[in-house]
Amino acid sequence: MSADGTTSFPDFVVSCGEEGSDPLVLHDGEVVRVDEFARSGHLEHMDDDLAAVAGLGVQIWRYGMPWRLTEPAPGEYDWTLWDRALRACERHGLTPVVDLCHFGLPDHYSGFCEPDWVEGFVRYVDAFLARYPEPTLFTPVNEPMVTASCSGLLGFWNDRRASLADYGKALSHVVLANLEAISRITADRDGWWIGAEGFGCHVTVTADDEPAARKARAIEQLTWDLHLGVEPPTDVEGVAEVLAAIDPAVRDRISTLSATIATSGRVVAGHDFYPVSVNVHGQREEPLTITERVQAYDREARLWHDRYQVPFWVAETSNLTLPVADGPQWLAELTAVIDGQSADGLPARGICWYSRGDQFDWDLMLLTPVGNVTEVGLFDVDRNPRPVARHYADLAARHRT
Repeated sequence: MSADGTTSFPDFVVSCGEEGSDPLVLHDGEVVRVDEFARSGHLEHMDDDLAAVAGLGVQIWRYGMPWRLTEPAPGEYDWTLWDRALRACERHGLTPVVDLCHFGLPDHYSGFCEPDWVEGFVRYVDAFLARYPEPTLFTPVNEPMVTASCSGLLGFWNDRRASLADYGKALSHVVLANLEAISRITADRDGWWIGAEGFGCHVTVTADDEPAARKARAIEQLTWDLHLGVEPPTDVEGVAEVLAAIDPAVRDRISTLSATIATSGRVVAGHDFYPVSVNVHGQREEPLTITERVQAYDREARLWHDRYQVPFWVAETSNLTLPVADGPQWLAELTAVIDGQSADGLPARGICWYSRGDQFDWDLMLLTPVGNVTEVGLFDVDRNPRPVARHYADLAARHRT
């Protein structure tokens, strides 16, 4: 809380989150629901899990209950899990960043490429705000670009479509839903949009690889162009095709909402950056080192800020695709980069290790939901702290408010 009584986001946060993805995937010829909470047992161990995170000195906690469990039928809400979750946050001194949609929809909606779910999501947001007056930090839709890409471009989840046009439809619906939610949150209270979005970094081997890198970056950053009202680079291959698939009325509404939100002063954009987030364009024999990867993030984040001019934070990171033993080095080198950005006057507002515990089946983007452990947590599957947890506690102590 600031001196004038309004809510503020700390100058620098050391955060953590609980993985709760629940998209639909096609597995062995059958559509099945991924359920990360069921794999981790978090709902059964909620109090212990939050106590463990708070014990590290974490104060800001990215947290969401699956929308499908809160809205089992259209317009009918069961607040049992959210009641439990928010009471647990209060008990353990954690300020939640409320996540309302994390890759999955309730069963009564057809998919992200169709527009019907947007109105339902807005009703859900309104109902949440009416029931819970306290939360002020929100990530209404987690990773809008990743949601749209995996559902409309890559054919992985939910709609399982794979074209630039379907990506454009899905992205427009996800961005519209997110902006409508943010608009309602900031009208209802002194609320903030604390973003979380996939953050690709692009490394080229030769000058001939630059066009491919520019195309990938432009397609990925359309999410920010739409959210923040920046003119997309339509001269880049593929961008115009994506935009042409967006319904004009949806595009107009997005433009209206983004003009207000971008200048609200209540935005901290999220860069979800992992070792796997660095894409090499061209032929390179040796894998990138940790230092090269975090340097790629530094370059990309500075370019990003030049374009969008809003505060940002690393809303997700971990040793994903690196050995567990590399976690402390990854954390140390990435935080050194973030410290350097802050020293240079960039509004780099923190870091979030994602997630508290190990995840499941993320080695194959959830496409093979068989329970393979993805070892990325501050705590392992048996809820024992990893060495990186001690380093994270030290970092939290340095930045405790």
